[in-house]
Amino acid sequence: MKNRDEILQSIKNIMQEMFEIESDDVTLEAHLYEDLDFDSIDAVDMIVKLKEITGKALKPEDFKNARTINDVVEAVYKLINA
Repeated sequence: MKNRDEILQSIKNIMQEMFEIESDDVTLEAHLYEDLDFDSIDAVDMIVKLKEITGKALKPEDFKNARTINDVVEAVYKLINA
Protein backbone atom coordinates (compact mmCIF):
# COMPACT_ATOMS: atom_id res chain seq x y z
CA MET A 1 0.00 0.00 0.00
CA LYS A 2 1.86 3.01 -1.23
CA ASN A 3 -0.79 5.29 -2.70
CA ARG A 4 -4.21 6.49 -1.62
CA ASP A 5 -6.07 4.27 -4.11
CA GLU A 6 -4.40 1.13 -2.71
CA ILE A 7 -5.16 2.27 0.84
CA LEU A 8 -8.80 2.90 -0.05
CA GLN A 9 -9.08 -0.56 -1.63
CA SER A 10 -7.60 -2.16 1.49
CA ILE A 11 -10.06 -0.27 3.68
CA LYS A 12 -12.94 -1.39 1.44
CA ASN A 13 -11.76 -4.99 1.80
CA ILE A 14 -11.52 -4.67 5.58
CA MET A 15 -14.97 -3.10 5.81
CA GLN A 16 -16.49 -5.84 3.71
CA GLU A 17 -14.72 -8.77 5.40
CA MET A 18 -14.87 -7.64 9.01
CA PHE A 19 -18.02 -5.54 9.19
CA GLU A 20 -20.12 -6.81 6.26
CA ILE A 21 -20.34 -3.32 4.78
CA GLU A 22 -20.84 -3.28 1.03
CA SER A 23 -17.76 -2.12 -0.86
CA ASP A 24 -19.85 0.36 -2.85
CA ASP A 25 -20.89 2.07 0.41
CA VAL A 26 -17.25 2.70 1.35
CA THR A 27 -16.54 5.97 -0.43
CA LEU A 28 -14.12 8.73 0.48
CA GLU A 29 -17.06 10.89 1.55
CA ALA A 30 -18.74 8.21 3.71
CA HIS A 31 -18.93 9.14 7.39
CA LEU A 32 -17.80 6.30 9.61
CA TYR A 33 -20.38 6.71 12.33
CA GLU A 34 -23.38 8.18 10.52
CA ASP A 35 -23.20 6.45 7.13
CA LEU A 36 -21.45 3.17 7.96
CA ASP A 37 -22.80 2.65 11.50
CA PHE A 38 -19.29 2.30 12.89
CA ASP A 39 -18.63 2.41 16.62
CA SER A 40 -15.47 2.81 18.71
CA ILE A 41 -14.89 -0.94 18.97
CA ASP A 42 -15.15 -1.26 15.19
CA ALA A 43 -12.62 1.55 14.83
CA VAL A 44 -10.13 -0.22 17.10
CA ASP A 45 -10.63 -3.48 15.19
CA MET A 46 -9.96 -1.67 11.92
CA ILE A 47 -6.80 -0.07 13.32
CA VAL A 48 -5.51 -3.48 14.42
CA LYS A 49 -6.17 -4.89 10.94
CA LEU A 50 -4.48 -1.90 9.24
CA LYS A 51 -1.47 -2.40 11.50
CA GLU A 52 -1.24 -6.03 10.36
CA ILE A 53 -1.46 -5.02 6.71
CA THR A 54 0.95 -2.08 6.85
CA GLY A 55 3.41 -3.38 9.41
CA LYS A 56 3.40 0.12 10.90
CA ALA A 57 2.66 1.04 14.49
CA LEU A 58 -0.76 2.61 14.18
CA LYS A 59 -2.04 4.29 17.31
CA PRO A 60 -5.72 4.91 18.04
CA GLU A 61 -4.94 8.56 18.77
CA ASP A 62 -3.72 8.95 15.17
CA PHE A 63 -7.30 8.23 14.13
CA LYS A 64 -9.25 10.02 16.85
CA ASN A 65 -10.22 12.87 14.53
CA ALA A 66 -11.15 10.58 11.63
CA ARG A 67 -14.77 11.09 10.66
CA THR A 68 -14.80 9.92 7.05
CA ILE A 69 -13.16 7.18 5.02
CA ASN A 70 -10.99 9.89 3.44
CA ASP A 71 -9.72 10.85 6.92
CA VAL A 72 -8.68 7.24 7.50
CA VAL A 73 -7.01 7.02 4.08
CA GLU A 74 -5.04 10.20 4.77
CA ALA A 75 -3.97 9.05 8.24
CA VAL A 76 -2.71 5.72 6.88
CA TYR A 77 -1.02 7.46 3.93
CA LYS A 78 0.86 9.82 6.26
CA LEU A 79 2.00 6.95 8.49
CA ILE A 80 3.17 4.79 5.60
CA ASN A 81 5.04 7.61 3.90
CA ALA A 82 6.48 9.27 7.02
